[in-house]
Amino acid sequence: MTIRVLLADDQELIRTGFAALIGSAPDMDVVGEARDGAEAVAMTRQLHPDVVLMDIRMPGTDGLNATEQITTDPELSSVRVVVLTTFEAEDLVVAALRNGASGFLGKGVKLPDLLAGIRTVAAGEALLSPAATKTLISRVLSQPHAHLQARSDSSLSLLTERESQVVALVAEGLSNEEIARHLVVSPLTAKTHVSRSMVKLGVRDRAQLVVLAYQSGLVRPGGSAPPA
Repeated sequence: MTIRVLLADDQELIRTGFAALIGSAPDMDVVGEARDGAEAVAMTRQLHPDVVLMDIRMPGTDGLNATEQITTDPELSSVRVVVLTTFEAEDLVVAALRNGASGFLGKGVKLPDLLAGIRTVAAGEALLSPAATKTLISRVLSQPHAHLQARSDSSLSLLTERESQVVALVAEGLSNEEIARHLVVSPLTAKTHVSRSMVKLGVRDRAQLVVLAYQSGLVRPGGSAPPA
């Protein structure tokens, strides 16, 4: 299946470069190029790409605002946004995640990492490393998000004890394989628990699962992974 990608960046040279890189992959196709956030939102609604690579710094409607418009639109629930930035600062990454982004990449990303990242997000996973996860926790907690908090409080009770444990491990930055080893279960079982938890909590992907886990108090900064 071909992964359909939309590029959003105000610099034509950068769009052209990324388009050439992505076009080199046999399983990807660049379906459009937007010059600012407003155009990115409009083109996403028109083209329904699988993944949007969104620059943060753009004139007019910036990438953060555009990301929020896309990820909160019920008709675009299948679209995933990856933020592109040369400013890999905590506040921008936190803002992108809170606005619904599935992860972030630096503009200097190498081709294998770029393509792997797009494939990861298109498959419904979060493009957020364990190290980045831990770095962001204090920032997320210091900027309460009322809507997310209310939803998490009412939804956590839907999780089984095992699902709560799995969500906590996801928030620690563990992959499905690492969760499986920690709990002594198969990777498929771990993946099933993660998927069911996302459905119950109404989150789009693992990035949002991490944000919700920490904001709800299920996991706290400095805490260790729960025992098996």
